[in-house]
Amino acid sequence: MAGKVKTLCEEKINPIIEQMGYDVIEVEYAKKTDGMNLTFYIDSDKGVELNDCEKVSKTIDPILDELNPTDDQAYSLVVSSPGIDRPLKTERDFKRNLGKQISITLFSKIDGKKKFDGELKNYSESEITITNVKGEDITLQREKIAHIVPIIKF
Repeated sequence: MAGKVKTLCEEKINPIIEQMGYDVIEVEYAKKTDGMNLTFYIDSDKGVELNDCEKVSKTIDPILDELNPTDDQAYSLVVSSPGIDRPLKTERDFKRNLGKQISITLFSKIDGKKKFDGELKNYSESEITITNVKGEDITLQREKIAHIVPIIKF
C-alpha cells in the first residue's frame, strides 16, 4: 500500500506543489510513533520556513481528501523541509553542491573503505567524482552508493 500511496501522490500532488514554486524532494508514507504519516519534503531556492510548510499543507489537504490515496485509512499529513544535511538525490541537489564537500557511503567496501569524503567535482546518472584531501580524484559508481550527504561545518 505504501508504494501505491507514494506513487499516486507523486503523480497527482507533486505537480500542484511545484506550481506553488517548491521542489518536492521526497514523498514518504510510513508508520511513525503517532500512526501513519504522509510526509512531503519540500525545498526552494530561498529555503523553506514554517509558513511555507503551512501554505503547502493547507493547499494540498483538501485535494488529498478528495483523492483519498490511503483508501480511507487514517494518516497525518506532514509538510517539512528536508533539512540542511539531507541526502543528495536530485539533479538540483548535485548541481547546488558542485564544488562543496560531501560524504559518500557505499553499500560495501571498495579497497577496504566504505566511506569517502571530498569535494564534489562531477556527477552523472552513472557515477560521482570527488576530490579528496590529498587532491586525488575518486570516481564511484552510483549503483554502489548507499548515501550521499553534504558535509556541514559550523
